[in-house]
Amino acid sequence: MNSNCLKWLIIAGLTVGLARVAPAEDLDIGKSEFLASCAACHGADGKGKGPVGAQLKTPPSDLTLLAKNNGGAFPKDAVYKMIDGSKTIPAHGTREMPIWGERFDPIINLPHPVDSFYWKMAGPEQSPEVVVRRRIQTVVDYLSRIQQ
Repeated sequence: MNSNCLKWLIIAGLTVGLARVAPAEDLDIGKSEFLASCAACHGADGKGKGPVGAQLKTPPSDLTLLAKNNGGAFPKDAVYKMIDGSKTIPAHGTREMPIWGERFDPIINLPHPVDSFYWKMAGPEQSPEVVVRRRIQTVVDYLSRIQQ
């Protein structure tokens, strides 16, 4: 009786353990990047209500309304440029949002590690610029998927 019970406990444990391990293709890299880098200000849901947002002079944007506020088309290039820091809006004054084009560079001291996933995508040169572009592109892709 005890060996039968032990056998079922082992099977149950393995089943639960394996169920918790998600295959790499099930991982939403864009969402992970967003949560790690953007959610503090923009909120986990992207609606602009992150815990740090209240401390900013300008409230963070509701990122789920980008397409709606752009005539129904998601402004992919403008969003990319805003994230990487190449687009500034002079009327807004100084830039409070971090320039992720610099922060995502694996050569510079980052607040979080660069996933090996990006180095694989960077090709044989292991170019930091490719890593930065890929990381930003995953966030842009994620934002395009959470539009209302």
